[in-house]
Amino acid sequence: MKRDIMTNELTVKELHLDYGTNPILKGVSMHLQKGEVVALLGPSGSGKTTLLRAVAGLESPKAGAIDIGERNVFDGAQGFEMPAEQRNLGLVFQSYALWPHKTVFDNVAYGLKLRKLGASEIKDRVSDVLKNLGLGHLAERYPHQLSGGQQQRVAIARALVYNPPVILLDEPLSNLDAKLREEARAFLRELIVRMGLSALMVTHDQAEAMAISDRILLLNNGKIEQQGSPQSMYETPDTLFTAEFMGSNNRLPARVIQREGRQVQLELNGTRLQASARGTGAGTGEGSTIIRVEEVKISATPVDNAIELPLLTCMYLGDRFECLFKGEAGTDLSLRAYFKYRLEPGRYWLQLPADKLWVF
Repeated sequence: MKRDIMTNELTVKELHLDYGTNPILKGVSMHLQKGEVVALLGPSGSGKTTLLRAVAGLESPKAGAIDIGERNVFDGAQGFEMPAEQRNLGLVFQSYALWPHKTVFDNVAYGLKLRKLGASEIKDRVSDVLKNLGLGHLAERYPHQLSGGQQQRVAIARALVYNPPVILLDEPLSNLDAKLREEARAFLRELIVRMGLSALMVTHDQAEAMAISDRILLLNNGKIEQQGSPQSMYETPDTLFTAEFMGSNNRLPARVIQREGRQVQLELNGTRLQASARGTGAGTGEGSTIIRVEEVKISATPVDNAIELPLLTCMYLGDRFECLFKGEAGTDLSLRAYFKYRLEPGRYWLQLPADKLWVF
């Protein structure tokens, strides 16, 4: 199916939602274009699941507006709220919520029967979606006879069978074990692209969000902290919160000595280093300094923009070692870096490239 990215399938405008006297969403605005996958990412309590449930019609906002395509489904100013069952959205829950006493076919057909479609059309639609998801041979099985990954695909089939404009996914892979999650991640991304789906997905897993989505909305305390492509969110974060949430980092006790535009001079462990200011940057003496673990380069000999530290230990991760370096006693300086081989005990130079050493 050709993906037309000119049309907004979902628009949320200045959405506010409270639980009692506790504000959960504080003026969230977003859009989802046709054929696009947007991940709602953030820590527990940031509002991502509440936003998804508000779009679905399972939570009632107090202000703002929600449009699905050309249809207005919520308007706080007009006091209008369309019931969930009329919004025609595909929902995939964390728990899958399959009927244990119904076969795969009947689980997927349930929503079509509620819509009073004819038996032949139901059969055609269900058979088609099961085939698309590689479940055709399992139509007569019951949920307890399926693996976790198969149950997840049945839940997706049920959400897709009536061709909704938007599919909503709430932590769809969280019930799977680590290896199955990686396989399901690839399957879900391939399916979404192949079928030209528009999807809004909640996850707390940044690797999952980057792998599946076209765009990430990072929520923090009921507001959108930053949004953009997975690559831009990871490589060019605007805030310290985004940088720390989107990667594995070293946070360093450095002091800002001088700043000229984006160029910053730091002092770390008695060594002068060049760094880059991000976001609004920092004044002299202030700021939080971080560098991604994978950006630290290990050298046995002196190199530019580096500090010398003793090796504390190396941990085997399968495809590489994670090496931990520790400053002298009395300092809170520690630094992690990856290396292909286990390092011998001793002191090493840890190069911190200026464009990857960020000051916020």
